Amino acid sequence: MARLVTLFHPKPTPAELPERFPSPFDELGPHPLARQAAEALASDLRAGLVDLGAEGKMFGVLVVQTKEGVGFLRAFSGMLAGKWDVPGFVPPVFDRKARASVEVDGERRVSALHARVLRFARSGRLARARAERDALAAEHAQALAALKARQALHKAERKKEREVVRAANLSDEARAQALHRIDQESRRDKAELRSLTASHAAARAGIAAVQRKLERRLAALERLRGCASRRLMRTVHDTYRVANARGDLCPLRTLYPLQAPPSGAADCAGPKLLATAFAQGWTPLALAELWWGPPPATGARVQGEYYPACQEKCGPLLPFMLRGLDVESPRRFRPPDLREAPLRVVFEDAWLLVIDKPCGLLSVPGKDASVADSVLERLRRLFPGATGPLLVHRLDLDTSGLLVACKDSGTFVALQRQFLQRTVQKRYLAVLEGEVSGERGTIELPLRVDLHDRPRQIHDPVHGKPAVTDWEVLERGGGRTRVALWPRTGRTHQLRVHAAHPQGLGAPIVGDRIYGREGERLLLHAAWISFNHPASGARVSFEAPPPF
Repeated sequence: MARLVTLFHPKPTPAELPERFPSPFDELGPHPLARQAAEALASDLRAGLVDLGAEGKMFGVLVVQTKEGVGFLRAFSGMLAGKWDVPGFVPPVFDRKARASVEVDGERRVSALHARVLRFARSGRLARARAERDALAAEHAQALAALKARQALHKAERKKEREVVRAANLSDEARAQALHRIDQESRRDKAELRSLTASHAAARAGIAAVQRKLERRLAALERLRGCASRRLMRTVHDTYRVANARGDLCPLRTLYPLQAPPSGAADCAGPKLLATAFAQGWTPLALAELWWGPPPATGARVQGEYYPACQEKCGPLLPFMLRGLDVESPRRFRPPDLREAPLRVVFEDAWLLVIDKPCGLLSVPGKDASVADSVLERLRRLFPGATGPLLVHRLDLDTSGLLVACKDSGTFVALQRQFLQRTVQKRYLAVLEGEVSGERGTIELPLRVDLHDRPRQIHDPVHGKPAVTDWEVLERGGGRTRVALWPRTGRTHQLRVHAAHPQGLGAPIVGDRIYGREGERLLLHAAWISFNHPASGARVSFEAPPPF
């Protein structure tokens, strides 16, 4: 195991060592010594000294104190190029013999059930039943539409007949007989419609019964596969016994009492590194994790950037492993103190006002009660008599630019309706890290919140909400691109994700601490907005040049 440790040269001075172990959930970046170790790892990755495979991956380093001196360990999350063991990297946490005894047979059973599901799904029986159902439904819809069209003509003719009968010089008995005959024709049409509907339902019932039987069979096979897969994961998880700094051992599943451990729990870089250090009697000093390679399909990862440990997999795990160490509290991002910075009013009348929000000021109060300053709180102090919610839309904390507020609830409702109907037009200006190919276009990438890493948004083509952005290049130079962005929808972080995602512009906005690289500020500015004034109905537009 000694070959796993890379000693620092020159040796770090006592002042360069952390006094306490920095929290792996720290949002403000790793300790300088861990960063130095991570940069050495990144240099090897950049030079191609490690077979990365085709996918991007999270890597980690752990600074440790050994008998020989201070050095660092390297790890990767999960498997690397299909391998658990790669020279120079720490081994996995699980018991190899125990896992080998359960995994091969378990995977064989799961694979066999998966093959049965595929064979049944592809056999054609279910597809033929569904096709027959769809064809019959289309035939019935066509017949029903034709009948309703004929009966609509009959109804119009009967209406005219009734008018003629009522206007004719007939005896009461003759008029009653004529109207009765017309009513009988109407009843015959209704009976014909009921008969056709019933015959259609009867014809579909047989096919529907066959289809339901086949679908129940498929669902039963899928449930069986799911049960086998979950059973396999339980037995695999039982091959993990996790140690902490005090020498305590704990079965992995015990650390996730409310649900089964998520896939890949204890296979992340952080747990691997700590487990190796504890097993060898080395003292952990600092940890860093960084992404390397192409971003995942969901986006939100940039090569070479540092990321805190994930809450989904490591949230329950790492606190146990760190027991026995003196661990710092995680530092959280906090916005700058802008209480002395005034709000610049671009326009104001009796109904609304338009302000130029500075970067770093919240639109509305955040969940953290210690950060009370926001545009909304300031407006409430400035306009104590205003009714309604005031702000009709929001800008991200890191985004500067035009923000519209309403002084009364009627104006708010009218302007909110324009936002909902998407008649409000907005243009943003941004500077991107990288040179974008093409001159203009449209990005359509559905988005949803990352449930395990809020407020980060990810691309999800299945469960994401539609998000559409038009863009145009304004200027290129110095490895950067200035663009104009027109959001057609208003999803959270839409422009930031659409800029950074490889299926979008593939170039994060400069200074984006969530989807790119942290900088002095996010170079994104809401520069122009246009809408119909709620009081006059006239189209109004407002502009604020970006401060960058």
